[in-house]
Amino acid sequence: MKISAQNLTDAVTRIFVAGGCDPETASCIAENLVDSNLCGHDSHGVIRVVQYMSYLRNNTVNPRGRMQVAYETPSVAVVDGQLGFGQVIGRQAMNLLADKAEQTGLAMVSIRNSSHIGRIGAWVEQLASRDLISLHFMNTTGLGMLAMPFGGTDRRLSLCVVAAGVPLPDRDPVLLDFATTMTAEGKLRVARNKGVPVPDGQIVDSTGNPSTDANDFYNGGAILPMAGHKGHGLTMIADLLAGALSGGGCTHPDETLMVNTMTSIAINPGPMTDRDQYANELIRYCDWVTGSPPRNPDQPVQLPGQMEFNNRRRRTAAGIEVDDLTWQQISETAGSVGISADELGALVVDD
Repeated sequence: MKISAQNLTDAVTRIFVAGGCDPETASCIAENLVDSNLCGHDSHGVIRVVQYMSYLRNNTVNPRGRMQVAYETPSVAVVDGQLGFGQVIGRQAMNLLADKAEQTGLAMVSIRNSSHIGRIGAWVEQLASRDLISLHFMNTTGLGMLAMPFGGTDRRLSLCVVAAGVPLPDRDPVLLDFATTMTAEGKLRVARNKGVPVPDGQIVDSTGNPSTDANDFYNGGAILPMAGHKGHGLTMIADLLAGALSGGGCTHPDETLMVNTMTSIAINPGPMTDRDQYANELIRYCDWVTGSPPRNPDQPVQLPGQMEFNNRRRRTAAGIEVDDLTWQQISETAGSVGISADELGALVVDD
């Protein structure tokens, strides 16, 4: 079924309010999840409603958690998320980082003890909206230990993310956001719900044999690191910079909660450049790369992030496709907090 972004946001907000979140928190979560769907990253979209609501039921997330500053200088801060929703903590931490970078030129904020922090590209965009370059390293301290190290035979690596962004004048920013494994776990969740195979070379089953069945991953298999030993190394660097530096901890086998840590660096290019020369060079280089004659005329060369921005414009106009199983799971979750199927349905039907 197709649902408009606003209607879907209203429905998800209603579910989280009924689940015990204050309206501001519920709205923040819903906006972030639906925007992930708009960008084409359904793995980080409303499919997560069921997961997040299970955290609320099991008291493994703090719905009132807000960012607390544990250490601070004019250019650096370490913040504790009090196990709050990552959408809330991420937004607060990026506001703090932006304020510091605008004042000092270069700043860093490291987050510990945050629940699932969502699509990292959202935080790149938040900083780019304030004309800041940024670089981000994210880890999952224990429950995200779903990947096999290069040359290994069991799960030892967390699902880490590296993201970066460079604002462009009067254009969408250049935005890079990728898991350091062959795929994100959420994409396996989407494949399982849709009943479609996983591409070759992404996962192995519990015996270490290659598989294209997402169920094999959830039955004790593992995700492979991207690019073999290179992804293995990048995953470890991201985990060290996020987990150790924040004080939240690197991946370890005894973690029982979904906890993310993230270290983000922001650069204010204004004071260090001739603004016109800098802007002209950004545009010149990007246009030069994307001007390469495409191998397929229907698939021109794109900048990193361009696919997501095009998806957002298209899905904003056409609506977001939610597969039947995901909607059924969302409906059942809504019912568990007293929202009837008729009420939920009314929220997603256009007037």
